[in-house]
Amino acid sequence: MKKMVLTLLTTMGCALSTWAQNNDDFWWKRNNLRVIQTNLPDYEAATLNADSLVADLKEYSANTLIINVGGIMAFYPTKLDFHYKNPHAKPNVMRDVVKKCHENNIKVIVRVDFSRIHESIYKANPDWCYISPKGERMINTDMYVVSINGPYVQDKAFRIIEEIMDLYPVDGIFLNMPGYQTRNPYEDKYHGIDQNAYDQKAFAAYSNGMQLPKEENAADPVFKKYAEFKKYSVEQWSKKLNEIVKAKNPHTAICTYMDRYVDIIRHESQSNPTVPYWPYTASENVGNASNSYPDHIISNAHIQQISFQSRYNAVEPVEAQIRLYENIANGSGLDLSMMGDMRGYEDERNFPVFKKVYGHHKKFEPYYGKYKSVAQVVVVAPGSWVHGEAGQEFRGIQLMLREAHINFDMMEFTQLGNQSELLKKYKTIIVPDIVSLDSTSLTALQTAVDQGANVIATNRSLSAHPEMLASMFGAKINQKDHDGAGNYLAPDNIAIFKRFAKQKMISWKFNLGLYDLNGTDETFFPILSKGRPGPPEIIGGHEPTGYFAMGIKKHANSKAVILPINLGRLYYMHGYQQHKNILLDVLDYIMPEASQQVKTNAPARVEVILKEFARNVPANRNKKEMEGLILHLINLTGFSGITYFENNPVHDLNFEIQANFKPSKVFAMNSKEPVLYEWRNNILKLKLKKLQDYEGVVIMR
Repeated sequence: MKKMVLTLLTTMGCALSTWAQNNDDFWWKRNNLRVIQTNLPDYEAATLNADSLVADLKEYSANTLIINVGGIMAFYPTKLDFHYKNPHAKPNVMRDVVKKCHENNIKVIVRVDFSRIHESIYKANPDWCYISPKGERMINTDMYVVSINGPYVQDKAFRIIEEIMDLYPVDGIFLNMPGYQTRNPYEDKYHGIDQNAYDQKAFAAYSNGMQLPKEENAADPVFKKYAEFKKYSVEQWSKKLNEIVKAKNPHTAICTYMDRYVDIIRHESQSNPTVPYWPYTASENVGNASNSYPDHIISNAHIQQISFQSRYNAVEPVEAQIRLYENIANGSGLDLSMMGDMRGYEDERNFPVFKKVYGHHKKFEPYYGKYKSVAQVVVVAPGSWVHGEAGQEFRGIQLMLREAHINFDMMEFTQLGNQSELLKKYKTIIVPDIVSLDSTSLTALQTAVDQGANVIATNRSLSAHPEMLASMFGAKINQKDHDGAGNYLAPDNIAIFKRFAKQKMISWKFNLGLYDLNGTDETFFPILSKGRPGPPEIIGGHEPTGYFAMGIKKHANSKAVILPINLGRLYYMHGYQQHKNILLDVLDYIMPEASQQVKTNAPARVEVILKEFARNVPANRNKKEMEGLILHLINLTGFSGITYFENNPVHDLNFEIQANFKPSKVFAMNSKEPVLYEWRNNILKLKLKKLQDYEGVVIMR
């Protein structure tokens, strides 16, 4: 009997495997993830119970668990002498967790972290570990940061992965904290470039004998080569990991924060360390990654903790709610990361939010995860983890568009060349303070403009490419960096800049580049001099300088707009409507249809996201045709700028949406009342009586 059952199970397994491969049905490609990650402290392994853990996952509608298993320490009975065992771990708990999750149709992704080793392993193998230019180690209590080119990462890590996969039928591997480390993030302390002997040898071999740089200097050719080497070595390691994992089981997903050789790109919505706070982290993370890497599934984690120093204190419930709704509205699943499991949790204020949003996604799962963008505007992002002045410029431009309810996509500047076909679909490309592009991205941008896309470049964008500035924008740099504090701009053409009918001068701050715009076809916003500072009796003297803050060069089928000013950063930091109005008037002039796609009386703090969709059901697995539109409304009225209060309900919302089909059905997921609508001349008019926290309005063909 036992043999018969085993034979039957084996036959069924082979049949399912063949069916899955024939249908390209790798489980993660459904894009319906509802992830809960339990980041277990070592001592919680002693009380971890598979039954209660699975009961909680089911209660909160999770379909995927991420749980730490190995790397920093083994939460299972490892037989590898270089894999430190968690002394609190019970021998069979991981086996029971995986088994009981699978019995309840819950996938298990195991978290591994090869960034650190225990002191006992370090003492036996000090040459495996990081050493700073000053000869210091990077340590967290008794855990030592390792060198990526040393034997632990290059060999032992793979053996740990193999052991885990041999012991447990896991559904995925989540690699935490991959790559090179120069900073101890848990203490926010910079240590410098790793000088480990293995790193020295690997870099010398890659660079034909160069010595490791000791300082991060972007102008240093050796450091440029080192940056290239880091990217290459990380990708080679990722490739090897992929080969090892997929050889054992092609249906095991690889998940991490990078894009090469992975199946699921993970991102994180974390607390803002500085003001102004940014309530759109999930929309930014998912939107940017999904357009930059469209062949990947994106899973953006809501990080519960306030900071690394405050792990047991959660962010406000409304902030958690906004992040989760933004995830699914932009085409991701749900994902949250918490310390430990849900039993005896130190801060349970967000648990009702998790139950509500995860339950909503489960109930309406067919309407999430299979989307197509309808945006005609794309904003170029300065990376996947934005920061610094370029990040502020990028977020300021985002904020202007979000508050004006203008649909837009995002795409990383490094991916323009890789996504050149996708780039062609946009009517306007906004380049916010992107100084330099590689040759393929420059070509892709030029091709898009030649084929009819407008382009708007702000601040120092493309300043590393004077030839393109001249040919595309008709601009020449006289002074790229110029402190604009005290200068004014004059909105001189009210016929175009209609929002400035009652304003003659616009104050400035931050960078105000002085460019020769004689090669443009039109110039706007004369720059006025700083004038005379002082008491009221002596101020004045703001005269034209001969420079302009905006120029437009006309091409055969498009316009190229240069704004060599810190427009986005100024709005992000200070929020004066006049600076947003510059961009909105520019868009109205070169692309009036941008503001016509969705027209609404919704407040600026209601995030409006419009997508095409097909139902995310097995019958539609390979379907390319969309089945309608879905209008996502996320209420951010509770966000005050520095904290999150309960949202104010918004009443009597009206929408006019461009729709080239007459709907067969329109309904709102959360509303108990029917949605009033009419369709005429490809315009769909909707009325929604009330928005509390979130609504998804489904518009079926």
